Amino acid sequence: MAKSKLVQANEKIAESVVDGYKKIENGVVNGYKKIETGVVEGFTKMTDHFVDQFLTKEGETVAEAKARLAREQAQREERHREQAVPFGQRPKER
Repeated sequence: MAKSKLVQANEKIAESVVDGYKKIENGVVNGYKKIETGVVEGFTKMTDHFVDQFLTKEGETVAEAKARLAREQAQREERHREQAVPFGQRPKER
């Protein structure tokens, strides 16, 4: 069945609109990804420098210091959970 010229023109317009939309979408997404990458890399660089200057121990790398800090934080959180009083209960007297 032959398509009318109107249907063909409509399909051509639809394809052009979709292609234009995809180009805009790709441009926006790629721009966002570049911004996100720059922000994350800048933040990582800043935190690495802070850890290196203030939180590393003698002979410790930044990665080792970050791992040690994460372990210490997990231990503090675990102790806090053990000492926490469930909602609605009174704390034990010491």
